[in-house]
Amino acid sequence: MSRAWPVLRLVGGALVLLALVWRFGTGPFADAWQVATWSSVAAALVLTAAATLANAWRWRVIAHAFGVPLTPAGSVAAYYRSQFLNSVLPGGVLGDAHRGVRHGRAAGDLGAGLRAVVWDRATGQVVQGGLLVVALVVLPSPMRGAAPVALLAVGLVAVLGRWLLGRSTGFVGDDLRVLLRPATAARVVAASCVSTAAHVAVFLVALATVGVDTSAAQVVVIALIVLVGSAVPLSVAGWGPREGVTAGVFALAGLGSATGLTVSVVFGVLGAIATVPGVVVLLADAVIRRRAAPAATERPLEDVRRG
Repeated sequence: MSRAWPVLRLVGGALVLLALVWRFGTGPFADAWQVATWSSVAAALVLTAAATLANAWRWRVIAHAFGVPLTPAGSVAAYYRSQFLNSVLPGGVLGDAHRGVRHGRAAGDLGAGLRAVVWDRATGQVVQGGLLVVALVVLPSPMRGAAPVALLAVGLVAVLGRWLLGRSTGFVGDDLRVLLRPATAARVVAASCVSTAAHVAVFLVALATVGVDTSAAQVVVIALIVLVGSAVPLSVAGWGPREGVTAGVFALAGLGSATGLTVSVVFGVLGAIATVPGVVVLLADAVIRRRAAPAATERPLEDVRRG
């Protein structure tokens, strides 16, 4: 099953995309490419930079709590690199895996490095889910009827977390006890809220680019649903569930599922372009490795001559 899961993720994401093309045709995808503007790209770059800084801060907080600290510059560069790899490689998580392995090896503790990345992603998604529940309860929207289900889900997560904390052994419970320390938890939640707000703003840019006019309250609810739905582990480099969720929630909101699909594609395109700074990081890594390779081969020869 562990070997088949990556393939199932790709197949699932591809099937979602194929179903959307079969249902709506290629029109929404073509429209998305036509309406994107340089101003919307610039806004996405700035807003994604804010989200990346917040995410890198959250990762540093968690990594420090696990005893594998990071530098601010190193965490931001690594986060941009992982976001770019996530956007171009199948599955949408390979960049995060690379980030965790590289950090863990550099810190001398591969397990802690990987766990820091896993909890970085998990805590961000938990906070997004919590914000969605608050939005469904507080803000007026056609999706408000889902609030009881969302509250039930929060209750189940709380019960699961309490059970894990009560276990005397197990790294999950131990990690949760570390993460729930007030100083750590407060910074993780704050960073996640800033990141989520920035991504909601990018979604607002996508809405404005397509020309969708709706209330601010409804925009926030829709954007949070899309962000949470994008975490479904069935995608092709992040594409698939996001488009399906957006089309569905736009239909529920009375805005048209085809319009929702176009907005989702614009949102995805803007998000992918905004990760381009990760290319600079990858190129810098390649240059550093290339310069370091001759030095590594010359040192043994010098040692032999001295001997």
